[in-house]
Amino acid sequence: MLRLVLEEGGPGFCQFAITDACNARCAFCSFARDALSVGERSYAAPEAAAAAIDILSRRGIRYLVITGGEPLLHPHLEGIVGHAAVRGMRVLLVTNGALLTEQRIQALAGAGLSGFIISIDAMDEEAHETNRGLPGVCRKIGEANGLIKRWRMSSTASVTMSRLVDYDAVPAFLRSLGFSSVTFSYPLEHLASSFRGYAPSELVSYRDDELIEAFEAVKRLKKRFAVVNPTPSLEEMQRFVRKEPQRYPCLAGYKYFYLDWNLDLWRCHNGGNPLCSVFDFDGSQCVRDGCTRCMIDCYRDSSVMHQVGIALHDAYLSLRAFRPGAAAQALLNRSTFGSLRAVIEEFTWIRRL
Repeated sequence: MLRLVLEEGGPGFCQFAITDACNARCAFCSFARDALSVGERSYAAPEAAAAAIDILSRRGIRYLVITGGEPLLHPHLEGIVGHAAVRGMRVLLVTNGALLTEQRIQALAGAGLSGFIISIDAMDEEAHETNRGLPGVCRKIGEANGLIKRWRMSSTASVTMSRLVDYDAVPAFLRSLGFSSVTFSYPLEHLASSFRGYAPSELVSYRDDELIEAFEAVKRLKKRFAVVNPTPSLEEMQRFVRKEPQRYPCLAGYKYFYLDWNLDLWRCHNGGNPLCSVFDFDGSQCVRDGCTRCMIDCYRDSSVMHQVGIALHDAYLSLRAFRPGAAAQALLNRSTFGSLRAVIEEFTWIRRL
């Protein structure tokens, strides 16, 4: 890991959407089950997915987040998870939880899955299940979390910041479902990629002052419950909304990537155009341009925590080039210390992975 940090800037991660099929119909998501007919749904072929994972592993990807659509609909999910685990990756699965059964959880644990990220929309069973179109899903999630703990895997709730969320009710409701941590997804109404985890909706449409206060509510919540979004990142998002200068450039396209069911590799969910087919990915397509044009939590939060590793990498390269001044500049700045603060704050959750 130390060699990876110094020579390459640390481990990378990839969001791998293995299917665009979904069994839910959330109001603020375009993956809804009635958006595509059965014949239009796509699934990454298992052999091609395995080859893609091999390529990503060679390019320093050590964390694989398997998503969709609903990835539990993929008929070869366990094989994909197992192949990534054998390649030394930590694998997380994003799911709505409706298809989690004891048999599936046991199979995924056996394949080497590290943990689950389970979507929750509201702090009330009826409101959550109505928005998802999945009656009884809260009971299934509660049962699944008990089984996940038995198999010594992690489980984190993923809550989209929307008008459905009562932040004061978060700790009690999530604990009732068996969660001990939560990550908040920042509201999005448009993305420029194949990823369709967004939709124009009044539920995620905010005035700037409302959104700034929502971020403030998440910051206050940290005193009562384990929130995975680092405080420095929440502060950065408030600066983003205010259109103030950003301190933490996004590392999407450099250390983080999005791979879709067609095996096209994108810099992120808002990348505009694919970088290339994953089978052409040799590292030359990587870009580090200081982008801060959107606020997708999985990329922006990770970039805040990763900044200290990038600073060590930049300092190491500068010292090798006999440029001690540049090395000191990379290490001794506000962004590096803010990143270190974020890592320390979220260290317990990071260690679980």
